[in-house]
Amino acid sequence: MGTTAVISAILTLLAGIGIFLVACQMMSSNLEAASSERLKHMFAKASKSKLLGVGIGALGTAAIQSSGATTVMTIGFVNAGIISLSQAATIIYGANIGTTVTAQIVALGMFGGGGISTSVIFSAFAGLGAFLSMFSKNSSWKTMGGILAGFGMLFVGLSLMSGSMEDFANLEVVKTFLASIGNPILLVILGALFTAIIQSSSVMTSIALAMVVTGLISLEQGIFLTMGSNIGSCVVAIIAGITSSKNAKRTALIHLIFNCAGVVLFMIVSWILGLSTGGRINFGSIFETAFPGAPQTQLAMFHTFFNVITVICMLPLTEILVNIVIKMVPDSKDITDPDAPRLHYVDENMLKTPPVAVQQTKREIGRMASLAIENFNRAVHMVSTLTFSEKEVFEKTEQELNFINRDLVDFVVRLSEHKGISERDHVYLATTYRTVRDLERIGDYAENILEYSEAMAEGGKGFSEDALSEIRTLQVLITDLYNYTMKAYEDEDFKALDQANEVEEKIDDFTKMMEDHHIKRLSEGICSAQVGSQYLSLSSNAERIADHLVNVAKTIRSLKKFK
Repeated sequence: MGTTAVISAILTLLAGIGIFLVACQMMSSNLEAASSERLKHMFAKASKSKLLGVGIGALGTAAIQSSGATTVMTIGFVNAGIISLSQAATIIYGANIGTTVTAQIVALGMFGGGGISTSVIFSAFAGLGAFLSMFSKNSSWKTMGGILAGFGMLFVGLSLMSGSMEDFANLEVVKTFLASIGNPILLVILGALFTAIIQSSSVMTSIALAMVVTGLISLEQGIFLTMGSNIGSCVVAIIAGITSSKNAKRTALIHLIFNCAGVVLFMIVSWILGLSTGGRINFGSIFETAFPGAPQTQLAMFHTFFNVITVICMLPLTEILVNIVIKMVPDSKDITDPDAPRLHYVDENMLKTPPVAVQQTKREIGRMASLAIENFNRAVHMVSTLTFSEKEVFEKTEQELNFINRDLVDFVVRLSEHKGISERDHVYLATTYRTVRDLERIGDYAENILEYSEAMAEGGKGFSEDALSEIRTLQVLITDLYNYTMKAYEDEDFKALDQANEVEEKIDDFTKMMEDHHIKRLSEGICSAQVGSQYLSLSSNAERIADHLVNVAKTIRSLKKFK
């Protein structure tokens, strides 16, 4: 084998890795888009149950074919305060199991005797998917085409990598060099380093599979390379955690410690097996016996076995692991003011998982709506009683509304530019700019009502009992409108939208009636002109609050075509 052939083999390997990486990204983004609704609800409802957390992590990773995406998503949830460190740990455990699905798929594609190999059959899906993506006008079919194209390209890349490995296997110098690398620790380090460089444990595992199948390395060597890839896969999580909160850093650290613990455990077991049997029994011999004649299956099954056993061993130790990382990243180093305004449900890391980020954006808007209506109720209480014990809370909430208005819009702008957003989510995100503005305006009108109460307190005169009764009725109507609005908005409930419109019309009629009653009271001398002007301004502001609330509910009309 000459120099030209060696260079050709190296270039073929690089081409295979490139296609494989692109295929993984294509599959991941399209699978996220296709399963976005399920992902949104699954990850947003992380439970305290450890086993359920493992299941969520495993299913989520199997669905989107990316443990890195699942881990980054989990870090985002921890950073936003949605789930605890313990819950995050179990999801990460599950992600390590879910990622082994890729190795099992790749191993399946390596079968083929005298007939057409499964790799060739699966590769053909690339063409079918490309046709669907290019010529279909339906967004769902385009997404399905992207999934199929990615799936097929996975095996195109695999074929190129396997072909290059066969070329290398013909080089005696390469075989001799690889055979000399028998130290398990060195193999683990090599697997970790290569995975860290390409940031994909799937590629490292697939290369190891190809090397074992072509006889370039032994199964035992492939096993240690695969174990090292688990450590290298933590790089993505570590990068995501560096720029985030202390809990996000802790989550990334949990991922690293978990994978390192699994490798250490299996290294110890491997050493004990070799020592007690004189080297006759090792992991390679065990899986060769269990799955004879199928080296690809042997390594893929070890990969699954390794992660499942590690999870079983670490699950009971979760709380201890959490306590360890809390000590490693102590609270004293976090100087962030806990009362400072912040986004609770979204953060920078969630931009890497668009479908979930969209759902969390809706939750953040729901929180903003809750803050706005709370301030309205505080303002009504202060204008009714002329007591201001809640003024400080009111002002902090108003600052938070202004912060959300600014930062959430910035987040949505960046999220909207992401290629992994489905057509439906694009339409929804387009409505959020107006929605956030509507909610911010509700806060402004509540602030106006507070100013009226302060002016009345300075004048020493409050509303009459009749006026207060009408204000309380108006407050009840707006509360009803808020409840129908949020049901319509959060559940895309068109019946609730109709009910919101009905209540908004009642509010319009009621505020007109309030004006008539005020004029009557003014003519009878029951209330003064100064207090009366504040009363009219209050009813006018309340009517505008109702308009902004119903605007929020009406945004679901743009999503009706996706039902």
